[in-house]
Amino acid sequence: MTKQISRRRQSVKPTAHAGEPTHGPLTAEELQLAVRNHSMPLEALREDTTPPGLHYVLTHFDIPFIDADAWHLRIGGAVQRAVEISLRALRRDPAISIPVTLECAGNGRSLLHPRPMSQPWRLEGVGTAEWTGVPLAYLLAQAGVDDDAVEVVFTGADAGIQGGIRQKYARSLPIKEAMRPDVVLAYEMNGRELPPQHGYPLRLVVPGWYGMASVKWLESIQVVTHPFEGFQQAVSYRYQQDADDAGTPVSRIRVRSLMIPPGIPDFYTRSRVLSPGPVMLQGRAWSGQGSVVRVEVGIDGKWVPAHLGHPAGPFAWCEWTLPWVADRGEHELACRATDATGLTQPLEQAWNYQGMGNNVVQRVKVSVE
Repeated sequence: MTKQISRRRQSVKPTAHAGEPTHGPLTAEELQLAVRNHSMPLEALREDTTPPGLHYVLTHFDIPFIDADAWHLRIGGAVQRAVEISLRALRRDPAISIPVTLECAGNGRSLLHPRPMSQPWRLEGVGTAEWTGVPLAYLLAQAGVDDDAVEVVFTGADAGIQGGIRQKYARSLPIKEAMRPDVVLAYEMNGRELPPQHGYPLRLVVPGWYGMASVKWLESIQVVTHPFEGFQQAVSYRYQQDADDAGTPVSRIRVRSLMIPPGIPDFYTRSRVLSPGPVMLQGRAWSGQGSVVRVEVGIDGKWVPAHLGHPAGPFAWCEWTLPWVADRGEHELACRATDATGLTQPLEQAWNYQGMGNNVVQRVKVSVE
């Protein structure tokens, strides 16, 4: 971390990337963020593919409305040939379609104590879609990446102020990640053109990484010979213990599972009520580190292995199911996943300053009556 970025971090300390952690109720600013962004209802876990209107959305600034006929993507920097390409031309290039589960890096933030003040996600900042577009590696090969290149910077059209810094949303990937064959410049979501809130006319999709890496409303790609130090890279999206901690960057999605809350909800509290008898518990599990190899369901503290289905792709969630005979009374249900690297969801989440990567076990209280 350079001295310049260190000074920048100190200069935004009073706002703590959106506000100091708090033990109190949601602030007006957090409620405003919650109104602008939305999570995926947990009942949508029934679907292999999440409809665009149910898929989670996080927009840092305003949604830009772009005239696709006048739009061009620019590729430059440490390349042998600068490229400027229209959407019509992109659609003539070789395309792939890949199912990808995207999750917000701040998912679960509001469950931490004290609560980091930003978008107050609970557990539903996730969704799975099939993205269609041109492999990034194909366009980088057309441009010819220089031998001394270290990163690729992606800049969106969405502009605003964060941490006191005027900026366009921009993130970078190491060259090795950018050249993966499954990283896609997507112009379709679930077989249709991108909706405005999901990045129309073109967005980046980085399978396995938290959603902050998948830059929306893409307007330029720059290959660089030094690490990118923009705000969203060097200050935001880092695992920190306090405001002065340089931290480590957020990257791949930590292993997680979620359950569809059984029964029916109380309107205001969302408490679950169901009738006694056989119930099929079900949900989804995913990881950006490797395939999910096990899901266990906790029923009043006793863990039982669930049945795992097959994911639609290596970076898409998989279904899990477990039959349960519900007895009358109050019960607590939970689910936890383990991936191929051996990582398992924690029962208690370690706190961090920005509230990133919270993959704590979900718990659902139900009344059987």
